Amino acid sequence: MSAVSHSAFGSDRFGQLAERAARFFGTPRYIIGQSLAVVAWVILNSLAITGAIAWDRYPFIALNLAFSLQAAYAAPLILLAQTRQADRDKAGAEREAAHSEAMAKAHTRLLAQIDDRLDLDTAGGLADLKDYIDKRLGGDGQPDQPR
Repeated sequence: MSAVSHSAFGSDRFGQLAERAARFFGTPRYIIGQSLAVVAWVILNSLAITGAIAWDRYPFIALNLAFSLQAAYAAPLILLAQTRQADRDKAGAEREAAHSEAMAKAHTRLLAQIDDRLDLDTAGGLADLKDYIDKRLGGDGQPDQPR
């Protein structure tokens, strides 16, 4: 059974290939390689004295056609890769928000438990303080007389 999932953009394998292509289009290797190919194309077609090897004379219509064809495929692949990355970012942000919310709830519960415990300790401490004061006052609410 295949582990290839399907999304609104087709198979996941196609999306992965689109991302790989989009990453490659932005590399120095690609930019330098394309620049060298264009320079070689122009030189070979411009310097042909006899015209025997010039397959695309100035204004380089075939070169323009090649760039147009490349752009027609590259732009949608790059957009697809960006959309897939945005979907991954959104899913990650949702997971992070859920985790933060769970941590905040746990923190709130812990603070409530601490507050309850402090209230009990304080209430117990107040009762002890009242007993102490009552003893000092002689139990009748009047201060003890010095002896």
